[in-house]
Amino acid sequence: MLSRRQIERVVTAALEEDAPWGDLTSEYLIPADAVATADLVAREPGVFSGGDVFAAAFTITDPEIAVTLAVRDGAPFARGEVLATVAGPARGVLTAERIGLNLVQRMSGIATLTSRYVAAVAGTHARIADTRKTTPGLRALERHAVRSGGGHNHRFSLSDAVMAKDNHLAVLSAGSDDAGAVTAALRSALARLPHTTHVEVEVDRLDQIEPVLAAGDGAVRIGTIMLDNFSPEQLRAGVAQIAGRATVEASGGVSLDTVAEIAATGVDVISVGALTHSARALDLGLDARIEAGFDVTADAARIGD
Repeated sequence: MLSRRQIERVVTAALEEDAPWGDLTSEYLIPADAVATADLVAREPGVFSGGDVFAAAFTITDPEIAVTLAVRDGAPFARGEVLATVAGPARGVLTAERIGLNLVQRMSGIATLTSRYVAAVAGTHARIADTRKTTPGLRALERHAVRSGGGHNHRFSLSDAVMAKDNHLAVLSAGSDDAGAVTAALRSALARLPHTTHVEVEVDRLDQIEPVLAAGDGAVRIGTIMLDNFSPEQLRAGVAQIAGRATVEASGGVSLDTVAEIAATGVDVISVGALTHSARALDLGLDARIEAGFDVTADAARIGD
């Protein structure tokens, strides 16, 4: 779950960026006593994510604004469905509108795309996972959206686990392709790690698997082998070779067209950078009605019925 602190950090920064000295248009064109109600409406079907983030955009802008969510994160919705209702001072509603929409559209787009990948691998034991290919500053929100779509999260940051990729191995083994050199270099590094640390190593050839697994013969084992840019035939061979000695992750070349075939090879995890770096923002709109002499408390109560 997203924490309140994570939400407030992102939303506050976004509002400060969008209205650093206030909303000039609303302050000069909209009467101070004007109030508004607005519906968040789906222009296309999808999977919802970011309800609390959407609400925070309005309540941080003006605590007198009330937001009622009609669907929960992770719920599918149809075109034309009302997903949330906003009620309160019109100036605040208009000031927060773009930030609230930007974030909920982005998050719902990620959740919707993730749900399609998850559906594509149904019937296999492979889980769909995200990567660190996230928008700087928005990782917590985008990772939450992946979970809303039924996916799973990879390590959250560089501080969470050891993940040795090709460049790490090249430096660690001084550029040597000798299998023994790779094993020795990895084993030396693992010996300095706490035994609770998860270790993942990326390989791009089948003949790298045994030297990598051989490095984990002490207190710290190789927890995951990532098979990078392997063909389906190579993936099946890799799964058979690893034979349960480590979690098998497939990465590279994953799309909605290829993910089912990849899952059928028997891999445990399929990491998909596209979930966050290529998701299209979903088309959601905020339909507002502005009026004067509006009792915010009474209207909020009415909307919640």
